[in-house]
Amino acid sequence: MAGPVAPRLVEVARWLWISSACIGMVRFVAQLFDREMLVAEARRQNPELGQDQIDAGVNGGILFGLLIATAVLLAYTRLANAMARGRNWARIVLTVLGAASVAYGLFRLVAWASGAAESVGVEMTGTDLGVTFVTTVLEASAVVLMWRVSAHFRRSVAVDSATPRT
Repeated sequence: MAGPVAPRLVEVARWLWISSACIGMVRFVAQLFDREMLVAEARRQNPELGQDQIDAGVNGGILFGLLIATAVLLAYTRLANAMARGRNWARIVLTVLGAASVAYGLFRLVAWASGAAESVGVEMTGTDLGVTFVTTVLEASAVVLMWRVSAHFRRSVAVDSATPRT
């Protein structure tokens, strides 16, 4: 049994959430497959480890990272689909996650623009900045759009007509 059709703005918000999660996952996976950087970072943090230990640690980290990225993508997709079906709890969860993500994205962009990131040794590539900007805009837009259509999230209340009114 199909539920009510979601308003256009809610459908757009749903696809913005899913798109943002996909873009974030692609960036994360691309970073995971920069094996040379991961090995260099592992060697810098643990110079006493041998190459076999570093390789095992990097391989385990890549596998764990892929599992986490997949879980996050699935969670965002399920939340976005529940929100599109009119579930208010999903809209609230997405709002909290979106607000945190937008705040973090704005913090990263301001830290880069002010030079604060570089002064503390945080390196941000052009790709990182571009993806941060795009996902921040997508998520801010999704939050705004999904709150513009409140009637879709109201529960209909059944009235018992057999009860006499006084």
